[in-house]
Amino acid sequence: MTIEILVPDLPESVADATVATWHKKVGDTVKRDEVIVEIETDKVVLEVPALSDGVLAEVIQAEGETVVSKQLLGKISTAQEGDVSSATLKATNEPTPSDRQHAAIENSHNHNVDQGPAIRRLLAEHDLQADQIQGSGVGGRLTREDIEREIAKRQALQAKQEAATEQNTISTVAYSARSEKRVPMTRLRKRIAERLLEAKNSTAMLTTFNEVDMQPIMTLRKTYGEKFEKQHGVRLGFMSFYIKAVVEALKRYPEVNASIDRDDVVYHNYFDISIAVSTPRGLVTPVLRDCDKLSMAESEKQIKALAEKGRDGKLTVEDLTGGNFTITNGGVFGSLMSTPIINPPQSAILGMHAIKERPIALNGQVVIRPMMYLALSYDHRLIDGRESVGFLVTIKELLEDPTRLLLEI
Repeated sequence: MTIEILVPDLPESVADATVATWHKKVGDTVKRDEVIVEIETDKVVLEVPALSDGVLAEVIQAEGETVVSKQLLGKISTAQEGDVSSATLKATNEPTPSDRQHAAIENSHNHNVDQGPAIRRLLAEHDLQADQIQGSGVGGRLTREDIEREIAKRQALQAKQEAATEQNTISTVAYSARSEKRVPMTRLRKRIAERLLEAKNSTAMLTTFNEVDMQPIMTLRKTYGEKFEKQHGVRLGFMSFYIKAVVEALKRYPEVNASIDRDDVVYHNYFDISIAVSTPRGLVTPVLRDCDKLSMAESEKQIKALAEKGRDGKLTVEDLTGGNFTITNGGVFGSLMSTPIINPPQSAILGMHAIKERPIALNGQVVIRPMMYLALSYDHRLIDGRESVGFLVTIKELLEDPTRLLLEI
């Protein structure tokens, strides 16, 4: 019995996908629910599991091929315990090199019984058929030169085919000690490039900066971090403070939580915040929904879950859909300052950066404090300087006095 491997239903906004990775080769044994192949869209990676135990009998769509929903990817041959699948039979019936050599000698002998032993041996060594080569000797007999010419012709053809295959995947050009490697863009990377270019070309983007003294939050984490983790099972990070501050600032400046739809301004009365997460496949922005209703522990748990799903390639389309505002934390990579790019159709994005000890003037004295730069990139078509600066100052004030986050003042 043969079971078809089909492309799963693609998300509504995705027209086609690319076969990313086959985890099994033809002839490999597969178990029910074991992931056989991964399909990559411009948003997520979809895993295609085996529907039954068996053997991978055929791969129809190779890696790199473009596919659509319900398209046939390959076939699994199922068998009862002790039976032999068709794929296994095919592998078993495949002649060994020794069998091929004996067959070549026999064919050579049958078609050209008058060939000398040296010629027959040369034919057998290179798996050639005597009747497929034009002989230039007396009476149409083969000579060593005829066989060597045929071997050279086949090697040249094989090299040409290998070069064509290599050019379709990775092309490496070496010049002395220098080299270049050309690899095709993944669908996700293409989509990221399109979105970034769209943001630059379709928005009046501007960035404003401020800095925040992180000492109060660092003291709070040091004091209650261990108890928080013991009680809630998750570490008390900085991101939950950022989210709390952002939600409060969005309430005060609804324009930052709005978006432009053609000639209309759409104001959102909910707070879905996208969190920029770096994954092996590229930057993704999973969404934390209804952040105004989440406690700090719930925020930390959801952020951790989304980060793990992003790292493992398990994010779904639902995880990435929506979002009214984005927070990106380049500080985890050591960034001191940056100008983040808006995530369309949102109107603003907040960039957090590395916390560095710096001398500052505090109450007329120079003191060393852990300082962090904030960067707010916003669409100037919708958000004016007053709103953008006020929004950033609100975040600064809330982070420098975390008690106000709890009291919502």
